[in-house]
Amino acid sequence: VGESETGKSTLLNILGILDNYDEGEYILDNTLIKNLSETKAAEYRNHLIGFIFQGFNLIGFKTAVENVELPLFYQGVNRKKRHQMALDYLDRLGLLPWAEHYPNEMSGGQKQRVAIARALITQPKIILADEPTT
Repeated sequence: VGESETGKSTLLNILGILDNYDEGEYILDNTLIKNLSETKAAEYRNHLIGFIFQGFNLIGFKTAVENVELPLFYQGVNRKKRHQMALDYLDRLGLLPWAEHYPNEMSGGQKQRVAIARALITQPKIILADEPTT
């Protein structure tokens, strides 16, 4: 909530460990976030933070279920388990019939729900949503 161009997206990028910050301290899960290695930052993002981006950031050449599976792939979850978990999350959001469809075959609302399923599947401690209703 707030006026345009006031830094909301910048703040979300900092909280999501996508951008660095110049002043102050940001502690997440008892760890100072400033100057984390890229590997450690990626690990924190994958295990602690779920993202719902304004533009959804779905991968166009992957189906809905494959997009939802992606965070679990990076966590090393085996294919069968991550596929079933992704189908379960899509089902919860009313998208099971769309599981094998590509983003360009879905409406904006359907893409948003795929992005929400992807954000929730790792059961993160934090969900960051950048203008989730636009």
